[in-house]
Amino acid sequence: MYREDIHYDFTEVGNLRHEMSRDPESQADQAAEPAQRKRKIRIKEIIDGTILVRENVIRQLPYVIFLTFLGIIYIGNRFHAEKMTRQITDLKTEVNNLRAEQITTASELMNISRPSEVAALVESRNLGLKESVVPPKKLIRR
Repeated sequence: MYREDIHYDFTEVGNLRHEMSRDPESQADQAAEPAQRKRKIRIKEIIDGTILVRENVIRQLPYVIFLTFLGIIYIGNRFHAEKMTRQITDLKTEVNNLRAEQITTASELMNISRPSEVAALVESRNLGLKESVVPPKKLIRR
């Protein structure tokens, strides 16, 4: 398909080539400009801290601060999760111990509350109580 509404103008590209070939000084300036931006990182700059005042570092400072904030949140979340895990483990151990104590106490109570055991405890403590031989009578209201 052929579209007539699209027109390509190749004169601009030709003009740029022509201008670049005419002015060799501008080509040298343009080539030197990226070289100034891409300075090598030296160990001395890292040690004395001058790397921190470079334009590239200053431009990315908000991103670095954001990443640092996320790292601190991540570390804090990890510590909180470990603390909660330890608390859960301690509480499970405590619940198991209390359950065992409750079972033991309930069985002792059932053993002590039998009539024969109650009579033996009363005799051992010399309370002066005696077991009734006559069964209780039911009172009926007239």
